[in-house]
Amino acid sequence: MNVTHPRHRTTGTVLAAALSVLLLAGTGCSSKAGGDGAADGADGVEAGPGVTDDTIRLGALTDLTGPYATLGKSIVQAQQMWADETNAEGGICGRKVEIIVKDHGYDVQKAVTAYADIAPDVVALPQVIGSPVVTALIDDIERDQVLTFPQAWAASLLGRDAVQVMGTTYDLDMIAAVDFLTRTGKLAEGDSIGHVHFEGDYGANALEGSKWAAGRAGLKVVGQEIKATDTDLSAQVSALRKAGVKAVLISAGPAQTASLAGVAASRGLRVPIVSSAPGFAPQLMKTPAAAALESMLHVVSAAPAVSSGLPGVRRMVAAYEKKYPGSPVDSGVLSGYNAAHLLAVGLEKACEEGSLARADVVRAHRSQKNADTGLGTPQDFTDVSRPASLETYVLRPDRKATGGLVGVEDAHRAPGVEEYLSSRG
Repeated sequence: MNVTHPRHRTTGTVLAAALSVLLLAGTGCSSKAGGDGAADGADGVEAGPGVTDDTIRLGALTDLTGPYATLGKSIVQAQQMWADETNAEGGICGRKVEIIVKDHGYDVQKAVTAYADIAPDVVALPQVIGSPVVTALIDDIERDQVLTFPQAWAASLLGRDAVQVMGTTYDLDMIAAVDFLTRTGKLAEGDSIGHVHFEGDYGANALEGSKWAAGRAGLKVVGQEIKATDTDLSAQVSALRKAGVKAVLISAGPAQTASLAGVAASRGLRVPIVSSAPGFAPQLMKTPAAAALESMLHVVSAAPAVSSGLPGVRRMVAAYEKKYPGSPVDSGVLSGYNAAHLLAVGLEKACEEGSLARADVVRAHRSQKNADTGLGTPQDFTDVSRPASLETYVLRPDRKATGGLVGVEDAHRAPGVEEYLSSRG
C-alpha cells in the first residue's frame, strides 16, 4: 500500500477556518476540541497532542531487553522503515512522522512509567508489546483517546474504541488449531490434547478457545500452565506423555516452543504441536530443536508467512533486507509494518476530514470496514467488540525459508468461529 498524500483543502474551507479563528479570538475563546488541547494548524487542520504544523509524533512501548526482545527489535525496525518511506513520500498530512521508542523489558511497572512519560507528546501508539502491559494501560489509553495497536491479541483487549487488536485473538487461533488437527486426521473424537500455556491473559484466552473447540470435537484438554521464565519444559512433557495426549497446543514464547518440541522428540512424545504466532521465531531454526520443529510443529497465524508470494509482502521483505542487512525477517516485521500502514490510513482519513485531534483520529480509524494493505487479510475496524479478522493461516517451519516459515493453508475461517463469538455475547 502506498501512503497517499492529503487532499488540498478548498479555499472556502480555509477562509471559513480563518474567520472562525478570528471570531474566537475576538470573544476571548480558544479553539480547543475534544478536551485534548486541539487547535487549528497553519493549514487549517485541527491538531492536538503529538501534532504540530510540521510533525506527527507517534509512540512505541516495546520490549528490547525482555522475553520478546527479538520481536520488539523487529517491530521497531519495521515501523522505522515505514516512517522513513512515508517521510520520503511527503509524510502524512504534509507533516513528517517521528516515532518515540521506549523499552519496558516486558515489565508492567516500567511500561506504566514510560506511558506517562510519552503520552502527552504523541497522537497514537502503533506498537505496545504484551497483553499484561496493555491491560495495565488500557483505561488510561481509552481516557486519553490515544489510538493504540497492541502487539498482543487477548480477547480481553477488545471493546475499547482507542485500542485496536489486529487480526484474530488467541482464542480464535486455538479454535483454528484444533480444527486443523481434527480436519487433517491428527486427532479423533475421544483423544486427549495437551495445551501448554503462559499464565495471564495470553494463556487464559488461548485456553478458553482450545477448551471450547475441544468440547465441540469431543476431545479432552490437558492443561499445563507455565511462567514466562520457564524455559525447560521437561516436567510438562512428562505430564503430557503420562496423560497420553495425541497432540499439543502451545501458547507461550519461542524459547518454550523450542523446549517443548526438543524434549518431546527426545522422550518419544512425537505428536503434532501447534503454536500461535508469538510462539515462533526464525532464530529457532538455528538451534538443536530445529529438526524436531520441522517435523512436529505447525503455526496458526492471522498473518501470512513472510516467505509468502503476496506482492506487498515481497516488497516489504526486499526493503527490510536492504535497510537492515543481517537482521532476521520474522512475523514481527510483518505485524509491525502492517500496523503502521493501517495507522497511516486512519491518520490520512482524519486529515482529509479536517482534524488530527486524538478523538477524531480514533473516529476516522473506526470507520474502516475493509482495510486492506496488501499484507494479509482485510480488517474490519467498525465493531470494537469483535476481532478485526476471523481468518487464520496455517504455516510450518522450514529452515530454508525467509522467516523460517512457509504456508500450508491460506487464510480461512475455522468452522464454529461465529458460534463461539455468539456464545461469548
